[in-house]
Amino acid sequence: MASAPPVVEAKDLKRVYEIRRGFLRASDHLQAVGGVSFSVHAGKTLAVVGESGCGKSTLARMVSLIETPTSGQLYIKGVDAVNAPQEERLGLRKAVQLVFQNPYGSLNPRKKIGTILEAPMEINTTLTAAERASQACAMLARVGLRPEHYDRYPHMFSGGQRQRIAIARALMLNPALVVADEPVSALDVSIQAQVLNLLADLQQTMGLAYLFISHDLGVVRHIAHDVLVMYLGHAVEQGEKKALFAQPLHPYTQALLASTPGMAGSNAVKQRIVLKGELPSPLNPPTGCVFSTRCPHVSERCRAERPVLREVAGRQVACHYAENFLTA
Repeated sequence: MASAPPVVEAKDLKRVYEIRRGFLRASDHLQAVGGVSFSVHAGKTLAVVGESGCGKSTLARMVSLIETPTSGQLYIKGVDAVNAPQEERLGLRKAVQLVFQNPYGSLNPRKKIGTILEAPMEINTTLTAAERASQACAMLARVGLRPEHYDRYPHMFSGGQRQRIAIARALMLNPALVVADEPVSALDVSIQAQVLNLLADLQQTMGLAYLFISHDLGVVRHIAHDVLVMYLGHAVEQGEKKALFAQPLHPYTQALLASTPGMAGSNAVKQRIVLKGELPSPLNPPTGCVFSTRCPHVSERCRAERPVLREVAGRQVACHYAENFLTA
């Protein structure tokens, strides 16, 4: 029996911005995402991790159809989302929903919770007001809130409750893919686990696919099935979470894990890799490996030749010397 096709599939996605320098000066080009490929199946979570400025949020905006890729291919539920007609793109937008980072800024403070939850259905369906209200109350219960919360305003809720409301809103149109952009980073640590558990439960019961954007590998460890590590717009390591956490093969992944509390069993912590220097400007990236200016294992080959993603030990790694980090 053939396996089900992925909910979302990206092939060599790129996003380049034109930066104008003035009327008489030539424009610069900033490559925010430099050719990233991945797929996410129903019931699975792909976590995209990296420092601020690595291209995670730009990738999320392309997948959620807010921005159009400069080049590359993007398929959602098997449909070409880049070249689809406008009517078909509107349908694809329903299949992909967003959960934003800040639950204090993503909900309209002037509207009651019921109105916020019903808005997607009012725009995209022909349900009656009574049917919309019934579905909104059912979704409140599904995310752990009570029926009386329907008539309250956002300011009457804690940060964790607001994020539950934001998750409920994202699910009102029964999407196939949820793009979660740092959904717990603005919450207290004690609340983060509750929201992550809720996301996991909803994924199991609804068969959702998640594209989970995060800079926190401690959070990613609890929710992801696969991990895509980005640096300066490029994928540097990509593979199954368990193998990647147990034995990271790219020096940047090793450094991220070494800086994450609770990763005592990883090879990265044993080597105690510490990142030095600042992230290079995407307007002037290194000519060779994008990580060459901060890598403790850099060689002349790294500075001159950009490594491509290749398979090493069952995952994709963009490092000339990835085999050197394999241990028995």
